[in-house]
Amino acid sequence: MDVIQGIIIGLVQGLTEFLPVSSSAHLIFIQYILNVGENNLAFDVLLHLGTLMAVIIYYIKDIVKMIEAFISSILDIFKGRFIEGFKENQYKKLVWFVVVGTIPAGIVGVLFNSQVESAFNTLIFPGFFLLVTGTLLYISQRINVGNRKIDKLGFKDVVIIGMSQAIAILPGISRSGTTISTGLLLSINKEFVAKFSFLLSIPAILGAGITKLNELGSNLDTNLYVYIFGFLTAFISGYLSISILIKLIKEKSLDFFAYYCWTVGISVLIYLFIH
Repeated sequence: MDVIQGIIIGLVQGLTEFLPVSSSAHLIFIQYILNVGENNLAFDVLLHLGTLMAVIIYYIKDIVKMIEAFISSILDIFKGRFIEGFKENQYKKLVWFVVVGTIPAGIVGVLFNSQVESAFNTLIFPGFFLLVTGTLLYISQRINVGNRKIDKLGFKDVVIIGMSQAIAILPGISRSGTTISTGLLLSINKEFVAKFSFLLSIPAILGAGITKLNELGSNLDTNLYVYIFGFLTAFISGYLSISILIKLIKEKSLDFFAYYCWTVGISVLIYLFIH
């Protein structure tokens, strides 16, 4: 892999990590097109760390308040007022929602990691699952009739959204697309569910990256410039993609992404059929 290829792959990762089109599917496609091979686990880890930094910086004010709320919430346990604090402070509620919502993805990642990895070795799974992502996006916007915000949500809602994130471990199932669509199907306010989806991605991306950090160290010295430019591209494009999606959710529908997923998914399946 050369620097130009690294930048292209970093751009694809950054844009598709948060836009509801599945970054895992697009990484498989672009690596296939560029013919850079499949053994790039260390580079993938670094790209995910770039997008992780993007979402942290974008929501840094919320994250600082959530950390403060988490510490305060732990102290509330010893004061015997955990429930009261949870109800009174929306950031205490938000941070525990993120913790609970992360659990399903963590369980699935531990139990089914090897089975899921086999789905990354072929184009057929990401092609097919992109059709599923597009359908979820399309249907959810037509069923959503509510405007529930954090004060109207409970752990049942969060667990359901967390389970949808767990399913997104499959290539072609967009993590942001599934969590946002699930939130819309639960009649949750679309701006809040988008924000929650991005915050929920932080422990998921961080956990996946930590488990593979050893791969990064063994390859960094031989691919330094490729890794640096790939990381920076993923970070910048990831930050931009968050801004784009937030604006689209506020002002427009997500139908474009549904049509895009269908188009790419069908194109990949036709390509596989012909070849």
